[in-house]
Amino acid sequence: MRAFRAVAAALVSAVVLAGCGPSGTGGGDDTPPKGSPEPSASATADPGASPSPSGSSSASPTAGRLPAPGETLVRVTRTGGFAGQTHTLIVKGDGSWTRMDVKAKPTGTGKLSEAQLSGLRTALREADFARLPRIVTGGPTIYDGFSYAFVHDGHEVAGDQGSLPESLTKVLDALPRFTGDKDTP
Repeated sequence: MRAFRAVAAALVSAVVLAGCGPSGTGGGDDTPPKGSPEPSASATADPGASPSPSGSSSASPTAGRLPAPGETLVRVTRTGGFAGQTHTLIVKGDGSWTRMDVKAKPTGTGKLSEAQLSGLRTALREADFARLPRIVTGGPTIYDGFSYAFVHDGHEVAGDQGSLPESLTKVLDALPRFTGDKDTP
């Protein structure tokens, strides 16, 4: 069941946000640069597949370089919880971020400080997305917990709250809040 929810979270992220800019219309400044893989291209791949250990065949064309200010640094979709809501955060290379609802409508924007952006980049680098499985499993079941789908540097990783490795938890901690509520990270 957890694996299904994780795959569903990844598909929701890919379907709702593929090609959508912050305005919710096609294109916008969230469109990947020419030659970059489409964000949803790996959503049709075998969900059990994991990147090759060498990283040579699965390395993205942007691996090892910082994204341009208008390019997406990371996109994280959170689904579930007691209310069963879906929220997405998109953080650009310059630290600007957009919070979106399930219909890809912006619900908030902001910009990370240089220190916050540096912390997020460090957490993303240490998470080593190229070596993480596409679907993280294991860990305890957290009833009414959240499922997350991460997209970073051409890699997609999905998992339930109780299954996330510490490296992905650090990424979540470095992100802005998923909602405007003060009590909900």
